[in-house]
Amino acid sequence: MSSTVKTGTDRNDSAAAGRAAAAHTGRPVRAVRTAGGLSVRLDARALVVSVLLAAVALFASVLLIGTGDFPMGPADVLATLTGSGTPAQEFIVNDLRLPRVLVGLLVGAAFGIAGAVFQAVSRNPLGSPDVLGFSQGSTVGALLVIVFFQGGTFAVAAGSVVGGIVTGLAIFLLAWKGGIHGYRFVLVGIGAAAMLYAMVLYLMTKANIVEATQAVTWMTGTLSGRDWDQVWPLAIVCAVLIPLSLLYGRPLRMLEMGDDAAYALGVPVQRVRMVLLAAAVVLVAAATAAAGPIAFLALTAPQLARRLTRSPGPNLLPAALMGAALLVSADWLSQQLFGADQLPVGVLTGVLGGGYLLWLLASERKAGRI
Repeated sequence: MSSTVKTGTDRNDSAAAGRAAAAHTGRPVRAVRTAGGLSVRLDARALVVSVLLAAVALFASVLLIGTGDFPMGPADVLATLTGSGTPAQEFIVNDLRLPRVLVGLLVGAAFGIAGAVFQAVSRNPLGSPDVLGFSQGSTVGALLVIVFFQGGTFAVAAGSVVGGIVTGLAIFLLAWKGGIHGYRFVLVGIGAAAMLYAMVLYLMTKANIVEATQAVTWMTGTLSGRDWDQVWPLAIVCAVLIPLSLLYGRPLRMLEMGDDAAYALGVPVQRVRMVLLAAAVVLVAAATAAAGPIAFLALTAPQLARRLTRSPGPNLLPAALMGAALLVSADWLSQQLFGADQLPVGVLTGVLGGGYLLWLLASERKAGRI
């Protein structure tokens, strides 16, 4: 959603960005000013899309909570969540199913906003953690713990976070040359992804049958078996880094006009890039630690959000809400089609995301951009 708060001299920059947005989309962008001198720029369509995506995510969450061996209707789910259910319903909802849904919402939001940041910084619709090596780095960290240390759930999650952060630091250092630039960042990320995938294959050859089964299940990406131990760490990370990313939405939007234009508008280009990329890397690492590397979610969510809002810029909030809605909806759909926990949600997102990627490549080629 394109909403920004500005004061003083920022109003001229806001007006310039508003005129650019209006020219790009063909519709006016409203600027609401308060008596205290604050200016809030709102895109009505982006606001409506964000509200609808939030409603879809919540509706899918209620359906997902009611799905399983002990089915529950939406009315029973809502009654239980408000404290009016039976003891059995409260146990099923609060202890077994609610953590899974909350992990799905948080993981989807984290991947969605991280994918939007990567695509905006790289200025490439294919720029996502899947393509640039960050998901693979988290996977390598988790596999090292599984294969060599036989770690439990917490240790695997910690290994995933460390692997993602170390990969991010390595890619930043290799791509740094007077700053981080999109083209070089993408090339380094693709090279790192190939090397890390080879390391994943090597680690799989070193695992025994039990470790390999655990590793494959984790690498597929699943919400099955998630509990409150996964909810709270991820919730803390999201509570800090998602608002931080949203606060940098305006300078990130300026960066899409080019570094020279952003410098002219007073944007500290390299600092903005580094803060947002660091936040995105940690979000990806934490989300991967909680649910595994959910395929293509970070790629498709920002693109679908932008097509719905028809708004320029990274669309960070719509991308986060789209990611949350997509993941919980995919998890509900997989249970409806294949039964509870029979198909990991990462398989379904991989199939759907792969189809979307093929369509995106075809449309980009038709438009002459590749």
